Amino acid sequence: MSGRSNGMSPFRAGILALVIVGLFAYFGFTKANPFANPYQFKAAFNDVNNLKPKSPVRIAGVEVGKVKKVEPINEGDGQGAAMVTMELQDKALPIKEDAELKIRPRIFLEGNFFVDLEPGSPSADELGDGGTIPVTHTAAPVQLGDVLTALQSDTRSDLQTFLREYSKSLDEGGGEGFNQAIKYWEPAYRNSSLANDATLGQDPDRDLQRVLKGQQKTFGALVRDERALKDLVTNFNVTAAAFAREDVALAASIPALRDTLRVGQPALASLDSALPSLRAFARDALPGVRSSDETLAESLPFITQARLLMSERELRGTARVLRQTIPDVVAFNRTSVPFLQENRALSACTNNVLVPFMHLKIPNPETGNEAENSDQEVRAQLQRGFPGLSGESRLSDGNNQYFHAGFTPPGNRVRPGPPPDGGSMPMPHRPDVPCEQQELPNLHAPGGPIPAFPVLDHSPGSVVKPPAPVPPVGDFLDSAQDFVDNVLPLVARERTAYQRREARIAKQEGGG
Repeated sequence: MSGRSNGMSPFRAGILALVIVGLFAYFGFTKANPFANPYQFKAAFNDVNNLKPKSPVRIAGVEVGKVKKVEPINEGDGQGAAMVTMELQDKALPIKEDAELKIRPRIFLEGNFFVDLEPGSPSADELGDGGTIPVTHTAAPVQLGDVLTALQSDTRSDLQTFLREYSKSLDEGGGEGFNQAIKYWEPAYRNSSLANDATLGQDPDRDLQRVLKGQQKTFGALVRDERALKDLVTNFNVTAAAFAREDVALAASIPALRDTLRVGQPALASLDSALPSLRAFARDALPGVRSSDETLAESLPFITQARLLMSERELRGTARVLRQTIPDVVAFNRTSVPFLQENRALSACTNNVLVPFMHLKIPNPETGNEAENSDQEVRAQLQRGFPGLSGESRLSDGNNQYFHAGFTPPGNRVRPGPPPDGGSMPMPHRPDVPCEQQELPNLHAPGGPIPAFPVLDHSPGSVVKPPAPVPPVGDFLDSAQDFVDNVLPLVARERTAYQRREARIAKQEGGG
């Protein structure tokens, strides 16, 4: 009986050994891991500059992945663009949706290009596996050919014009003006640094980020609407051309600009000094602004009622009442005009003549007991007669309320005395002059004998104006009676109708 061998034949063992060595060699040189699931994402570029697969992807100079595929985009508006697929290691994660990628040239010995990746801001959302970075977040390096392409004939002509005008400005006194302006650089730089520091805000860690986010939204909107951006550049070109055509007027306005700056600096200083007060006001007003929600909520019922008052039905009733009331009010106003004129004249006379007269001081140069009454106001002297009048009744009968007066010869001297020029009175009586324009009496005039004053019927040269017409009392009474008979009942009927409507509305709301 011949024995059977259970071992592997040398041929099979050799084949198995070659397969294992081949697998180890493949994985050793390619560093491929069939069990790994690497993170991949895509990015759209306008120009990849001959970027090749297996080009490195770096973050801050550290290689974190490779370019897997570069494909052209030939559909729609993406003509001439490219889609780059990249594979990253775990140490490069996470990648945010606002990540930015730039294609940069490698050093001379390395050759080719690499992708410089900025992972994005921490507050942004993470980019999922297989996600795509839009072309607005990618950029390619500027090559020498791009620079030469930009310098077309019109651009070179504009550059020549600029250099020629700049040279002309330096030749015709511009250089001296530039030298004279150097002494203003120090305050200008200082103020600029203060302004730049102020742009950081009170909380640089948050305020500046909010500003950058706002600018990002603005620029993103401009990029999304390229036609509007193109129109903006075109309009700016038209505006610049219009200024260029008015170069003489612009040159004439430079001295005015100097004067404006001279006047504007104190104004800006005043504005700067006012900012702390404005900041304090804003800080004090902040609680009121915060509590305005409750105030507005409380005012809503009033606003609702006010809207109902302004409704067509309410305004129609108000117009009906006013249509019947206004003629009577107008008639009453017309009849009250003369009365108001007399009232105005009386008020003016009181303010300009009577009240100042009551505050005049009466001199009394006599000696003895009368000396105590010197330099007292008229209002005080007038009150001294009332106690004497109240005591006159006791001279005859203490039970009655009458007082008796007898004739007493006047004194020998009075104040003020007659004028030395032979006039009729110390102060002429002018009934032709309104009371409010009458001259105050001179209580400091010298004394004089009573017989020196002649008795005259009227002052020489005076002309008495006729009195203002007095409206008939009957017109006023008729207007008042018409208001009571017609207007008040109409108002009462409208009030009753309004109360019935309110009760009906309240009943409907209560039933609902």
